[in-house]
Amino acid sequence: MAATAKFKKIIKSVASFLRKAIVIALIATIIPVLLLRWIPPVTSSFMIQKWITSLWSDRKEYKIRYEWTPWDKISPHAGIAVIAAEDQMFPEHFGFDLESISDALDEHSKGRRLRGASTISQQVAKNLFLWSGRSLVRKGFEAYFTVLIELIWTKQRILEVYLNIAEFGDGIYGVAAAGEAFFKKPPSKLSPSDAALLASVLPNPVRLRADRPSSYVNSRRLWILDQMSQLGGAAYLKDI
Repeated sequence: MAATAKFKKIIKSVASFLRKAIVIALIATIIPVLLLRWIPPVTSSFMIQKWITSLWSDRKEYKIRYEWTPWDKISPHAGIAVIAAEDQMFPEHFGFDLESISDALDEHSKGRRLRGASTISQQVAKNLFLWSGRSLVRKGFEAYFTVLIELIWTKQRILEVYLNIAEFGDGIYGVAAAGEAFFKKPPSKLSPSDAALLASVLPNPVRLRADRPSSYVNSRRLWILDQMSQLGGAAYLKDI
C-alpha cells in the first residue's frame, strides 16, 4: 500500500509539472506572437542564425541588411508578386494549403523528390521563430506557430511581416533592403517587373540572384508577371 501511495504521489507530481510546463510554454509563445501583431520585429530567427553562421565560418564581409517598412510604404506590386509566386491561395486558407500538400505527397509517392508546399503564413512562422531543417519536430512547431499567427494576426499583417523578413539575397532581408540593393529604389517605388524579379528568387535567394538573374530566374519572373495579371494585379490585395 505504501508503494502504491508513493507511486500515485509521483504521478501527481509529474502531472502537475507537465501542466505548469504547458502553461509556461503557451505563455512564452503566445505573448511574442500577440505583441508582434502590432510591433515590428527587430530581427528574425533566420537572421540570427545566418549571422551566427557567418561568425563561425569567419565571413567578415557578411552583414545583415534589414529595415522595417510599414504596409502603406510598400508597393502593392510586391505583395501580389509574392502571392503569385509562393501562395496563390493565401487570402482563402487558414495557414495551410491542403491541396498543395496533397499534390506534393502524391508526387512523392510516385518517386519524385518531396517538394515544399509551405504557405506564406508557414514561412513567416518558420523565418520569424524557428530554425532551418526538415525534421518532424520543427514542422510540428511550425504548424503550431502558423495556427497562432493565423488566429491573432490579420492576413495583411502576415503579408506585411513576410515582405519585411523574407530573404531576397545573401544577407538582404525585406523589400526595403532589396529595393535599395538591386534597384536603388525605396519599396514604395517597386514596379511590377521589380517585384516579380524579387519574388522569382524566393525559393533559394542565395543561389538564385536578382542582381545577376539567370535564364531560369528571368523565365520565372515572366511567369510571375503573368500570374500577377491573372490574379487581377494590385487590386487583388484590396480585401486582405
